[in-house]
Amino acid sequence: MAGTGYFTSVEDVTAKLAETGYLASAAVATTVFLADALGKPLLIEGPAGVGKTELAKAVAEASASRLVRLQCYEGVDESRALYEWNHAKQLLRITAGKDETWDEARNDIFGEEFLLARPLLTAIKGDEPTVLLIDETDKADVEIEGLLLEVLGDFQITVPELGTITAGRKPFVVLTSNATRELSEALRRRCLFLHIDFPDAALEQRIVRLKVPGIDDALAASVIKVITALRAMELRKAPSVAETIDWARTLLALGADTLGEDVVRASLGVILKHQDDVVKADARLELGKVLDS
Repeated sequence: MAGTGYFTSVEDVTAKLAETGYLASAAVATTVFLADALGKPLLIEGPAGVGKTELAKAVAEASASRLVRLQCYEGVDESRALYEWNHAKQLLRITAGKDETWDEARNDIFGEEFLLARPLLTAIKGDEPTVLLIDETDKADVEIEGLLLEVLGDFQITVPELGTITAGRKPFVVLTSNATRELSEALRRRCLFLHIDFPDAALEQRIVRLKVPGIDDALAASVIKVITALRAMELRKAPSVAETIDWARTLLALGADTLGEDVVRASLGVILKHQDDVVKADARLELGKVLDS
């Protein structure tokens, strides 16, 4: 089965993602193009908050595709990921046809009318352009990876009562992981791999300027310097790109034209989410040196 054919070149990826508000690095744009051209799932790892999920959303928007999302968590099972039968509707059907034999009723109640498609089956069955996002794959139990192997290997799902359902139109598949659990080698072999880290200062400043139009260059540069210094402090939770944007918006709401000690310390709760991180930053952040660097 060929690739999805959403993009014509790396430059096309860069341009179309930019139109959605996602500024992609060369590595990101290249890997997205290859995943599209080769029809391979894309496994994206990296710290929380660097834009892994947002990339999948941007690809869906850029390619005018529907986004089907499987949010993984501990305990997610087949019925949540693949499908389940509508037992209430089946029972009503059996009751309505009480004069039928079991064999007659069984042929009815295990038809597609009674099948509740969950994200994986929804993406496989669809005929329209689709981006399938399997979000935070590392949070799911190991058993779920067995389900993914069939889906991502052959783009098909077996429903015992109906047979094998094969994708007529291959979805663009994105798996994300924060690397809290090591994913299996079998799953990794089926995917192209992309690691997204925090953007460099120049790219993050461009992102801030794009997402916070009212901010000037000097304040945006100061914000990025402070964020970079905080990320170097070995905090429990380093500020994400989303939190950088939130902080820039906060500073505008406060009417801050420059970063001073008072405004920085008063707004640390926007970018740091643990009290011990706030205490550490309050004690160690040398704002003057950071802004002069």
